[in-house]
Amino acid sequence: MRGLRRGEPLKIVHAADLHIDSPLRGLERYEGAPVAQIRGATRRAFENLIGLCLAEEVDLLLLAGDIYDGDWRDYNTGLFFAAQLSRLRSAGVRVIMVRGNHDAQSQITRHLELPEHVRVLDHQAPERIVDERLGVAVVGQSFPTRAVTDDLAAAYPDALPGLFNIGLLHTALGGREGHENYAPCTLGTLLGRGYQYWALGHIHAREVVNADPLVVFPGNLQGRHAREAGEKGATLLTVEGGRVTSMVHRPLDVVRWQVCEVDVSGAQSGLDAVDLAREQLEQALAEAGGRAVAARVVLRGKTRAHAELHGKLEQWTQQLRAAANDAGGEGLWVEQVRLKTWAPVDAVALGERDDAIGQLARSLRSLRDDDQELGRLLGELSGLRAKLPAEAREMDEGLRLEDPALLKDALEDVEQLLLSRLLSKSSEG
Repeated sequence: MRGLRRGEPLKIVHAADLHIDSPLRGLERYEGAPVAQIRGATRRAFENLIGLCLAEEVDLLLLAGDIYDGDWRDYNTGLFFAAQLSRLRSAGVRVIMVRGNHDAQSQITRHLELPEHVRVLDHQAPERIVDERLGVAVVGQSFPTRAVTDDLAAAYPDALPGLFNIGLLHTALGGREGHENYAPCTLGTLLGRGYQYWALGHIHAREVVNADPLVVFPGNLQGRHAREAGEKGATLLTVEGGRVTSMVHRPLDVVRWQVCEVDVSGAQSGLDAVDLAREQLEQALAEAGGRAVAARVVLRGKTRAHAELHGKLEQWTQQLRAAANDAGGEGLWVEQVRLKTWAPVDAVALGERDDAIGQLARSLRSLRDDDQELGRLLGELSGLRAKLPAEAREMDEGLRLEDPALLKDALEDVEQLLLSRLLSKSSEG
């Protein structure tokens, strides 16, 4: 224990969305994937969080919800969580947390006893914890059920004078793409409470929403699929004189997801495209700081290799996985290969043709350039998204059917793919 007294620097770690034992999607589909390393990633990331608290001799750990990942019934997950938190007790690190939407579902949440130095804030109303020794006041409210649609922050009390006031909240704030709009609130509501720091959770991308006072989403500890790419970790704060004097993001992930965008416009063959992609994968591995890398590879550009790539996508995917294995061993995996390529086709010139191909080219271009027609198509597609399971809606950018920009991109892909294939077939005939 540091024996901290008011007036001395205070160290705080803010983390959220641990999703312990949540699977890393898409990495167990092919032979040779290191299954144990993949499955243990969220646990190891949490161990890194505890290690950070001990190494930095922090005074307070804030957990802004979603410790677990839904209705897990395996108590080993909860026992692991409690055991890791126990490592902080002898070091004098206090833990204050709220439960998020996934925790409210969990059987573990309702029945597991946590160590005495861990405080889970009430779910019926906002609860304030005052620590005079640290000079802090933490206000928060846990989710009583999974789908909280009320503005919880509206009932949070005003700041207490003479203390460093922290708001702990699991919220979508004003709404974020790919996340359910739970506990919605406005930035104005948060700022109106007069707190010096808002420790938020629920959004898996790190974001500093406001600088003064600080309103922060730390992001999740460990990316779980390609839409959670990039560095993941927690926020380390130093507080002196009632204000934040230092804030740094500390990476804690053990498997780094990356989306590798590869320009293959110069590729003459599928092998050329694989070589270009390998270079990008090697760079991603070199920049990951010793972590394993899980990559989604997107091949882009107008290329002579287009037909070869599309005709044998599975073959080229496996060939790229073999190249990745050669470059990085078990530290580099290819989750998926996506093609955003097109053959050297002049759609405008084809639109001048007086045949079926010309008519198709004109129709596709007209649809893509007509905002009114696009609106009608979006209306027809919007009902489809509502019928999809939440996991599908959150995972795959290709299923974001309500986004006009993505729809235009999809129509351009359709235009290039159809026209190039039709031209190929007509030349064969």
